[in-house]
Amino acid sequence: MMRYSIRGPRRGPALLATAVALATVAACSNGSPPGSGPSASSPSGTSSGTSSGTSSGTSASAAPTSAPPPSPTPTRTYPLSTAPRTVPAVRDHEAARGPGWKPTPTAGIVVATGSEGLADEARLLAGELKIAYRGAVAARAGDVELALGGKGAPESYTLTTRDDRVRITGPDQAGVFYGTRTLKQSVKGSGAMPEGTVTDAPAKPQRGLNLDIARKFFTAEWIEARLREMADLKLNQFGLHFSDDQGFRIASDTHPEIVSAQHLTKAEVRRILALAQTLHITVVPEIDSPGHLGAVLRAYPDLRLLNVQGVPRQGAIDISKPASARLVDELLREYASLFPGGWFHVGADEYQALTVRSPAASYPQLATAARQKYGPQASVQDLAEGWLNDRAAVVRDAGKVAKAWNDGFFRGGVVNADQGIEVEYWTGKEIGARPPAEYLAEGRKVVNLNDEFLYYVLGEPNQFTYPTGRRIYEQWTPLVLRGTTPVPARYGPQILGGRFAVWCDLSQSQTQAQVADGIRMPLTATAQKLWDARTPTMTWEQFRALAVKVR
Repeated sequence: MMRYSIRGPRRGPALLATAVALATVAACSNGSPPGSGPSASSPSGTSSGTSSGTSSGTSASAAPTSAPPPSPTPTRTYPLSTAPRTVPAVRDHEAARGPGWKPTPTAGIVVATGSEGLADEARLLAGELKIAYRGAVAARAGDVELALGGKGAPESYTLTTRDDRVRITGPDQAGVFYGTRTLKQSVKGSGAMPEGTVTDAPAKPQRGLNLDIARKFFTAEWIEARLREMADLKLNQFGLHFSDDQGFRIASDTHPEIVSAQHLTKAEVRRILALAQTLHITVVPEIDSPGHLGAVLRAYPDLRLLNVQGVPRQGAIDISKPASARLVDELLREYASLFPGGWFHVGADEYQALTVRSPAASYPQLATAARQKYGPQASVQDLAEGWLNDRAAVVRDAGKVAKAWNDGFFRGGVVNADQGIEVEYWTGKEIGARPPAEYLAEGRKVVNLNDEFLYYVLGEPNQFTYPTGRRIYEQWTPLVLRGTTPVPARYGPQILGGRFAVWCDLSQSQTQAQVADGIRMPLTATAQKLWDARTPTMTWEQFRALAVKVR
């Protein structure tokens, strides 16, 4: 801004000249050329006064003594706006000039006609911004309006700030909700939402957190707090691993005998699910089999897998016995009806019968069952692959898409895993490990849980170290499925997204509070890279400071 200093008193013509000059500057500052503003002429189009140098040669002292016309009131100008500072960062912002929007005592949140289904999102935002929710009424100056509409991709939204109003639109409720998260973070970080238009959408459809409550019990309140954090990061999937060797942590009506003393009641689970639904998060339950069933098998010792010497393998169920399938399927059906989301994780990893040198020699009953079911060329591997397909069929009949860990998918057998099962790629360390490109070359859809970057394993056993947000932010993308090397970019569309995973191998190593604190920045970095996999524009230190400010 320029400053004008008037030295000493000015009278007569000099005063008039100064007024004209100031009017010209004001007009220029408003983007108008000199002479084009309202001071250029009188209403009749005639000159509004004479200057000190008239063409008639009349001296200045002969000018009329009437007061000079009023100068125009200058309009305030604004620099071009910059994108709102949020985590994850918005993908596109069209700058504009204007004051932006900030909550005031008279502001309110409204929903557009026909968009009454957004009432929950509107009420939540109103409470967060401490302004009124006024329902399905016309927006007025100072308001935020939520509306369904448009033809964008799922979960996309457009946020327009103009004329002291904000309008958030999206093709679905999730997209509008994510627009409210952008507004909330911008206001929290800077006090306002900048002028202009945000156009935003996630790079990946599955973005989330995985939690092992089987080895370590976490309270419903702790889980709910994580869901709220996830929602502000625009994460939409919460994996719940509640059955393993150490515990079975959700109450059961069909098999109460398997439930651990510390567990979530079904009422607590329904409360968690209700909150998740309002935050547009899908909870994905997991009952891992045919391994990791130790807690279940304590009540059914006759179904444990025994080797040829009669020694049981930890957590492994004998898949040659029909009773094993009946038990697991009863549990799958029970919890498929409890969890309303579209996925169910059926495990399939680390089946101990396949970790020995000769599965057929060590477990002859499995080899016999494989040949009986799948033909003379079938092996124990085929029996395990068939088990996976059968469990996937159970959850598919319940309306779910099955997920399974990558080490449950084998090559070169008689039986192949069903193509509709989503591969959850976590490791390349298992015996006979298949590189991720093999799954992708088969046309399979893959979700990234790379244990090199995304595994937070309590106690850091087996050479695991706690992941850092910085390393994820600077080195990981959804293409990096195994180790540190990305798969070819052409496979990008088959990679559905990823989840940051908490595993509680040494459950007493950290408290609930320590886990929450330890995963905060790694989860934040994961959210950024799943929303936008491009190289971030901010340095890690800038990103970390922003996350602290807006979350």
